[in-house]
Amino acid sequence: MEAIVLAAGYSSRANAFKMTLPLGQMTVLEQTISKFEGLCSRVIVVAGFQAEMIEEEAAKISRKSVYSFQLKVVYNENFDEGMFRSIQEGCSEIKDSSFFITPGDCPLVKKETVQLIAKHEENVVIPSFHYKGGHPIKLSSEVKQTILETDPESNLREVLNRYEKTYITVDDPGVLMDVDTPDDYEKAIKYDKV
Repeated sequence: MEAIVLAAGYSSRANAFKMTLPLGQMTVLEQTISKFEGLCSRVIVVAGFQAEMIEEEAAKISRKSVYSFQLKVVYNENFDEGMFRSIQEGCSEIKDSSFFITPGDCPLVKKETVQLIAKHEENVVIPSFHYKGGHPIKLSSEVKQTILETDPESNLREVLNRYEKTYITVDDPGVLMDVDTPDDYEKAIKYDKV
């Protein structure tokens, strides 16, 4: 299995480049990536804005001996055209029959949640907390092909609406928590310490 981590955005609401902000003993990006250890052979990070900072951070993560996956950074030169372009860029790298996809600013998901989602074989698997779908989602190679063949002006929601979705209820508020604003970041720091 593989994973795509989307890290190409502007971080415009965060007042800082959120992917490299510290969170516990790691950065936001490493916290997100670390959840795929032991489940994925490869993690593809899609960079765009501040790509050199993402590359530096990925190099630091790769040097740590705690991770067995291969970490690859790909650059989405059209990152300013929206997240779907980054999703397509990531999908073009996927070789396995199923893969995870998550924004890089979703660092608080429990590893057990990711392990639970990994066991399901359906086309679209989404973790759900209090009846709200979150991240990471798991997709099949069939969905990947549809993503690659879809107009770049589209979005992931439109693609996923063509498929039956499997929602997995999890006791994990982290699936809904992202780090979009300074307030989110403060909440994430508090949550991480719990």
